[in-house]
Amino acid sequence: MTSTRGEAADVTASRGYADPRIEALDAATRAISELADVDIALQVIVDHVRDLVGARYAALGIVDRYGFIEQFITRGIERDVRERIGAPPVGHGLLGLIIREHRSYRIPVIAGHPDSSGFPPNHPPMRSFLGVPVVLEGRAIGNFYLTDKVDAVEFSEDDQRLVEVFARHAAIAIDNARLHAQVRRLAVDDERERIGRDLHDGIIQTLYAVALSLEDVGELMADDRRAAEERVDRAIDSLNDAIGDLRNFIYGLRPELLGRTTLIESIRSLTEELRGTALVDVDVVLDPAAADAVASDVEAELLQLAREALSNVARHANATVVEVQLRSDGRDVILVVSDDGVGFDPARPRSGEHQGLANMARRVSSLDGRLVVESSVGQGTRIIVRVPRSVGTDTPREDAP
Repeated sequence: MTSTRGEAADVTASRGYADPRIEALDAATRAISELADVDIALQVIVDHVRDLVGARYAALGIVDRYGFIEQFITRGIERDVRERIGAPPVGHGLLGLIIREHRSYRIPVIAGHPDSSGFPPNHPPMRSFLGVPVVLEGRAIGNFYLTDKVDAVEFSEDDQRLVEVFARHAAIAIDNARLHAQVRRLAVDDERERIGRDLHDGIIQTLYAVALSLEDVGELMADDRRAAEERVDRAIDSLNDAIGDLRNFIYGLRPELLGRTTLIESIRSLTEELRGTALVDVDVVLDPAAADAVASDVEAELLQLAREALSNVARHANATVVEVQLRSDGRDVILVVSDDGVGFDPARPRSGEHQGLANMARRVSSLDGRLVVESSVGQGTRIIVRVPRSVGTDTPREDAP
């Protein structure tokens, strides 16, 4: 942009412009250079180009790949007049001429030009015209349309050169604003994916566990009414917890048991839930020093990983014994969830419905950690998560999990 601004100074000096005009161009280019919102950028660009050359009316037409105007931003025409005019132009008449030929036009009398198609009803009368393409890397992205020079009967060659210099800045500003918008959309998509992953790993897994626990309540009512009632009571408590977590999630709070308890207590709660829903024996060995060696945000991620691993046990393993460990080797904090269930082949592609391991892998990767899945058909499964300690000694890393 510096070279273009220097070009503007050279052009204006050679044409005998006074300093205020040079300063106006410099101020206009600086004003639009950092704009990140596309709609705001377009309107600010139109406002500045009108002021630069003293036009009564100004417009910027953004064209699509077929050469039709898809956005038409104006200044000078009042809102109620715009509404009475009706639909914005698509690119006929003189507007279409600039689009087709990709070059500037200065016309002293609009009505006298052979390409003029006239104005629609309720349109204000306009006489002089200056049209300049807005080009980025050889591709026309839009056009400036300026009409009715305020202090002269027509626009000058100097006006045209000034707008052409500004158009190059405007093209860069428009492209930058579009890139900002694209980055924001990508950020929204990433956030949507993260939300979906967190819901799947947390609240949805809780709801699935509740549904699983209620599947045989009908039969249990006939055989053991008291046990059935206790099962329903536990399900109600779990649903209330899920509702609370969902409410916290919506309001941007951490949707975790950690909001109420420590990491170790939260993992124990998950294992108790597994005992009640999947009817398995759970052996829990949790080292408080390991829990203390991770930051609070890593605690939340470890809890989600434990939840996902235990949910997979409940849904797929058909296990009778599960072991959960949390320990440290001095360099890493290690979470291990193993079961004696049916196992599976980790190398076999999983269907789209089974996103648990993929979610876990992404979550561990975000922590600069390592996920190991050991399993084979009929031999159970062992999930090992290793994440770096936030505090601790320089004890060498173990060779094996």
